[in-house]
Amino acid sequence: MSQSLAFVLNVPETPQDPEDSQEPSPYDESEVHDSFHQLIQEQSRWVAEEGLELQQRVPGAGALGASGSDRQALLGPEGAPVYSTATLRILASMPSRTIGRSRGAILSQYYSRTVRLRRRAGRPQLRDVGRSARPSLRLYDLELDPAVLEEDEKRGLLVKELQGLTVAQRDHMLRGMPLSLSEKRCLREESRPPRGKRRARGHRGLLSCCSQLRDSCILASHNLGLALLSGLQALMPWHYALKRIGGQFGSSVLSYFLFLKTLLAFNTLLLLPLLAFIVGVQAAFPPAPSGSVPAFRGLELLTGGGRFTHTVMYYGYYSNATLNQPCASPRDGGQCTPEAGGLPYNMPLAYLFTVGVAFFITCITLVYSMSRSFGESYRVGSTSGVHAITVFCSWDYKVTQKWATRLQHDNIRTQLKELLAEGQLRHRPPRACGRLWQAAVLGLVWLLCLGTTLVCALAVYSFSELVLQSRVSAERDGALLALPLVVCLLNLGAPYLFRVLAALERHDSPVLEVYVAICRNLILKMVILGILCYHWLGRRVGTLKDQCWEDFVGQELYRLMVMDFIFTLLDTLLGELVWRLISEKRSQRKGKPEFDIAGNVLELIYGQTLTWLGVLFSPLLPAMQIIKLLFVFYVKKTSLMANCQAPRRPWKASHMSTVFISLLCFPSFLGAAIFLCYAIWQVKPSSICGPFRTLDTMYEAGKVWVRHLEEAGPRVSWLPWIHRYLVESAFPIYLASALLLAVIYLNIQVVKGQRKVICLLKEQLSNEGEDKIFLINKLQRIYERKERSRVGRTEEAVTPPAVFTDDWDAQ
Repeated sequence: MSQSLAFVLNVPETPQDPEDSQEPSPYDESEVHDSFHQLIQEQSRWVAEEGLELQQRVPGAGALGASGSDRQALLGPEGAPVYSTATLRILASMPSRTIGRSRGAILSQYYSRTVRLRRRAGRPQLRDVGRSARPSLRLYDLELDPAVLEEDEKRGLLVKELQGLTVAQRDHMLRGMPLSLSEKRCLREESRPPRGKRRARGHRGLLSCCSQLRDSCILASHNLGLALLSGLQALMPWHYALKRIGGQFGSSVLSYFLFLKTLLAFNTLLLLPLLAFIVGVQAAFPPAPSGSVPAFRGLELLTGGGRFTHTVMYYGYYSNATLNQPCASPRDGGQCTPEAGGLPYNMPLAYLFTVGVAFFITCITLVYSMSRSFGESYRVGSTSGVHAITVFCSWDYKVTQKWATRLQHDNIRTQLKELLAEGQLRHRPPRACGRLWQAAVLGLVWLLCLGTTLVCALAVYSFSELVLQSRVSAERDGALLALPLVVCLLNLGAPYLFRVLAALERHDSPVLEVYVAICRNLILKMVILGILCYHWLGRRVGTLKDQCWEDFVGQELYRLMVMDFIFTLLDTLLGELVWRLISEKRSQRKGKPEFDIAGNVLELIYGQTLTWLGVLFSPLLPAMQIIKLLFVFYVKKTSLMANCQAPRRPWKASHMSTVFISLLCFPSFLGAAIFLCYAIWQVKPSSICGPFRTLDTMYEAGKVWVRHLEEAGPRVSWLPWIHRYLVESAFPIYLASALLLAVIYLNIQVVKGQRKVICLLKEQLSNEGEDKIFLINKLQRIYERKERSRVGRTEEAVTPPAVFTDDWDAQ
């Protein structure tokens, strides 16, 4: 085995120069170092000027002298290239080969800063203080002179300078020092003036009381800030639970719970304007009861009717009056004439504009979330080196608790499994044989799934027509649950059939399998919701002429939401818990079912679509959705931890969040917006309930308001102009579409430009690395040539001149 070579740094001693010829110290008062880069440059210059040399340490011998170091062959550690002394000297001056600042250098630097801050010319110079920050070479054994480490003297000088500063300046200087907290505490304690001086300074009682009051206020504000920061952590729901799910089950299962958290934020954002401008205002000014209010029986929690009909839960409870103060004399039709001098609050206009603004805010938030998710999922550039980054850079060294380290360990392990599985799937060659058979099976399965969807749609349509012909009355609450029960049974049973059929396909990629399942379930649920929308607006409106059809639609959506929640709980209980118990009883290996990502995600999208469809007819439906999502999260989390196992084929869900948000935006939100726009612009409201009871359409509330503004006088003439040219005209729609297309085009161009720039930067980094190797080789050759020429000149000077004789002639 080859013996490892050790090296020693030989610093040739120089005679003591007079003060005027001494090399300027980096700690001089005139040399104020403003950055770490300046210290590195000055240290590199000292290495080049003083001639630091690396010499080979011979076993059993001392360090070689400076005279013999020039001819000594320099070798690096094992595997390192062999360079000459001059080349190593240049390498030693490179910033990447220096360790950095020592504590003595930091103290000296901040001594200079305090001197400049106080602007005192009579301070002692630091020329005689030895330098403690020396550059060193990596992978080499360097020995520095211990006499230069005079930190105590520097520390004392720094403490004296800090004592002369004010409290604010001293605290600011200490906070900026790159030292440990214990070192800063020691410096703060040592730099405080003695108690006698503090008392002498605070002889005036008013100034001392003001200082104490100021310090108390600062401390109180600091504690308040810390309390607010801890409160912000509480605003991040399920932080630890999400980390635990991601560490044990991977990013694929975690994407479901993150999507549920996103839906919770969307519903909260939708509920706030409805509570502020519709529900709260109407609750403050309740209308007069039109009849007897039924008693609460408990069945209303399932049907949504009964007592709930006479509350702010539904559309029919809201009045069409202008709310500002109690009515003086109500007119026919239930309208109220406000007294003069009051601030009018037009309830129909507020109802219409609040729902419209809430939907617009939701649309903007959805588009922003989708673009942000797209930017996070489809990052510009390649993912080369992600395995090394995960191995060497994923650990958080600030984690000290045992449970946190275990959680982070599981998270990194799961990430590595997903990356390795993704790499194996990517490099797996496609199978040449069996493609035709796989395509035939895929087509057959798709035909069966589409046929199942068609059968379910026909079943829902037929049952809705049967319910319509039977004319179920509002008193028969149990019969009202028939249609939601059938719909939920089909939504629960069809996905299980899809999973059985998907087992025949045998997809190589688990991601593709999830996407196919999502597509099939999405088609099923959207078709069923489309038939229900036609049933409500196309059929029910005509049969409920003498009733409040808006309340009926709101109650139908409420029943669908409640039944969907009940079937979700049953699916979790029967589909996961019972399956785990059966599998544990029959098999010895205790196999658990996997978490169905596609089915559970589509259940969330289906429930959110019901919420958006019913927000016009039931303003408190987002609140019901929030409660439902909270229950679903805890139920699913508990069932996941107890009944499910991690995916047998781990895969990284890098684009799942983007796919979920896209499905939520385009099929779900867009369909709900079209449904509500048709109800507002085309369908005639009920004449006995609601804020639009006297109008032909809900949209006419805006026109009536504009006519009132035109009659009010020229002071508000700009509001009718805005309504005429910005609301009724089609030009703003075309303008908004053009701006949206322009933004999309610019984003596409920016992404392309970023890709080009990243490619150019990668190429430039590669070229710079080659340039460094080329320059080092050139320097090595130049110094080798100089060494050979110097050795040749020395040998010529030592060798005596040859004497030529006539031996050749003699021969």
